[in-house]
Amino acid sequence: MAVADLAQAIRRELPFLRRYARALTGNQTAGDNYAAATLEAILSDRSLMNDDDTRIGLYRTFHAIWTSSGQPVEQDSLPTREARAQQHLTALTPNSREALLLRTIEEMRYDQIARVMQCEQAEAEELVQIALTEMSRAIKGRVMIIEDETIIAMDLKGIVQAMGHEVTGIARTHSAAIQLAGNSTPDLILADIQLADGSSGIDAVNELMGTLGEIPVIFITAFPERLLTGDRPEPAFLIPKPFSEEQVRSAVSQAMFFASTEGLNAA
Repeated sequence: MAVADLAQAIRRELPFLRRYARALTGNQTAGDNYAAATLEAILSDRSLMNDDDTRIGLYRTFHAIWTSSGQPVEQDSLPTREARAQQHLTALTPNSREALLLRTIEEMRYDQIARVMQCEQAEAEELVQIALTEMSRAIKGRVMIIEDETIIAMDLKGIVQAMGHEVTGIARTHSAAIQLAGNSTPDLILADIQLADGSSGIDAVNELMGTLGEIPVIFITAFPERLLTGDRPEPAFLIPKPFSEEQVRSAVSQAMFFASTEGLNAA
């Protein structure tokens, strides 16, 4: 592939690689640092991209850097809560969480995951199942849903409750979300972008953050690229519509690792 074509192909995939990196680290800066290191490695050695699928080559290079770095992120560089979360994550089976993210958030097939992680497809499948099992035993908490479509909201509620979490309620508008959070403080927020009265789920979340402090948020949107611009703080967890139960379970389980100091201390 010509240099110009390769650069264009990487540019298309880069926002999603950054999303994956943030989900792994729980931190935008740390995730972006890993993405930048991936690009630097490719610039130094184009043979790293010797794959018919640019996306696979990009993620495989990232994975090689990630797994050889020793620690997921520099613990001293993170806020206390996120550092505790990263320590908690080290107890998981190696590579299981990475496989789960590639499967659910990045929507890769098992054979693609195997190529990224340079393992057998059967091992990739096993790692995903191990991650689902291990993370289902993780911290339980309170989840608030901000979603204006009733069927989608009830679907999310059912998935979250089946995982053992408490749903504090469902809000269809910005104002309803603020009121709901005032009645019961959530550990995690699941939020759509556009709400029933034309208000913004992003604005609602930002206001809640200002009042309640840093709470993990999973945005659910039909237009994920609108939040992957790099121009402003971006969510660590972002899943597209239509979503699968597996995607929601994965995002909720991982976000709960960053949910509360009390939960992490108890884990």
